[in-house]
Amino acid sequence: MASPDETRSTTPCRGRSAHLSRGLLKRTPGVVSRNLHNSFKSPVQSPCIQNSPKEDHVKIQDEIKNLQKRREELHKQITKLELEGYSVGELDQHIKQLHEYNDIKDIGQMLLGKLATIRGVTTKDLYVEFHLDLED
Repeated sequence: MASPDETRSTTPCRGRSAHLSRGLLKRTPGVVSRNLHNSFKSPVQSPCIQNSPKEDHVKIQDEIKNLQKRREELHKQITKLELEGYSVGELDQHIKQLHEYNDIKDIGQMLLGKLATIRGVTTKDLYVEFHLDLED
């Protein structure tokens, strides 16, 4: 007697009997994979899985040392700037002025672009006409 898999592979389906007789739609025998019941193992491994806890601890300690070293360097630079007469408040004022300058420059660029479109010329032509530096 035929197994259930063999019976299914030769039993015609609706409208497919011609294909089955030619062997085009035969099922392969049911093979149960031995990995079917194992737990899933992702092909992507996170750094925590790849390293031992001891290696992770060493890496973290190295990172802490590097950050502490960087902090000390920054404090030295701050102290040097303060000795040269710079202050944090002054720095904040310079940053605000730079933002304002960039906003005004962006508006000027947009206006030049619109004017160039209206006149049918390039913005480079307008830079020359208004004596503007192309590098600015």
